[in-house]
Amino acid sequence: MASAKVEHIIRSQRALERKRWLVVIGFLALSIIGLVFDIVTGPSMLPLEEVVRALLRLDDVETTTSVIVYDLRLPMALMALVVGAALGVGGAEIQTLLNNPMASPYTLGLAAAAGLGASAVIAFGGFGLPSAFAVPAGAFVMTILASAILFVFASMRRFSSAMLVLVGIALLFLFQSMLSLIQFIAAPEISQQILFWLFGSLTKSTWEHLIIAAVVTSISVFLLSKDVWKLTALRLGEERALSLGINLQLLRLKTLIIVAVMTATAISFVGIIGFIGLVAPHVARMLLGEDQRFFLPGAMLVGAAFLSIASVLSKIIIPGALFPVGIITSFVGVPFFFWIVLSKRG
Repeated sequence: MASAKVEHIIRSQRALERKRWLVVIGFLALSIIGLVFDIVTGPSMLPLEEVVRALLRLDDVETTTSVIVYDLRLPMALMALVVGAALGVGGAEIQTLLNNPMASPYTLGLAAAAGLGASAVIAFGGFGLPSAFAVPAGAFVMTILASAILFVFASMRRFSSAMLVLVGIALLFLFQSMLSLIQFIAAPEISQQILFWLFGSLTKSTWEHLIIAAVVTSISVFLLSKDVWKLTALRLGEERALSLGINLQLLRLKTLIIVAVMTATAISFVGIIGFIGLVAPHVARMLLGEDQRFFLPGAMLVGAAFLSIASVLSKIIIPGALFPVGIITSFVGVPFFFWIVLSKRG
């Protein structure tokens, strides 16, 4: 009797796992569809059939179409997937560590730090480096500096997750104030360049930037996937995780470092793109639960699909015009943020 009950529980669990993998595969398919339509859309619309033939490298594709697909649109479309995946995973693991639904790279001040670093380079120069490299470098260095401040507080004994969120919010306001000061004293044309970078845009994506972001994101996700059981145990409560022999301080510092490097790299190339790190983890959690075996790839693919679809929308709202993708994600993210606040009010 007992063995039959155990077998029933095992079968139910296996069925649940199959359903969760189907959801993950569904988001993977949605990401691929978003990628194709992201390549199709633009100032000069391309036929879907021609885009598919160009991607498959068939011989009878026009040279102009191949140039548009491979040199202009494909790097942008792939960068949308990579950055969305990085921000989705980053938000998921920060929420896991801090047990706070409002936590994300944006709310911890990392995005504001990137904006400050990029703005300082745009306004005061990049120490002789070309602008294409100096601006991302400034954003990356400043994000790592902000992360280091968070590491210092996180390594303190008896420093709770809630207090770390407060430190992040304080850094957010500090960096935004410094950013506003730079915009105030800069010349109007410089201030306009800063503002455009802060909107978040995929238009300056190159194959070199894409390779760097993809490699860093892939390595980071691989390292995080090695701790899926520890991170899942953490969601059961800190006391239970400690009883299982998990070094929570080491886990927090390790995960924060990985997330900081991954998000800093992604943000440095495309600018500030808000709310993906907030929205993607909640969608994944609602559909897949807290098991990190499914939650981690789910958040990654939801973030990738979200930013890819936002990229498509940024090009079709006004035909011939190209909206910064950060504006689109904010329009979607703000109502979702209010929904989270209202659903957690109890």
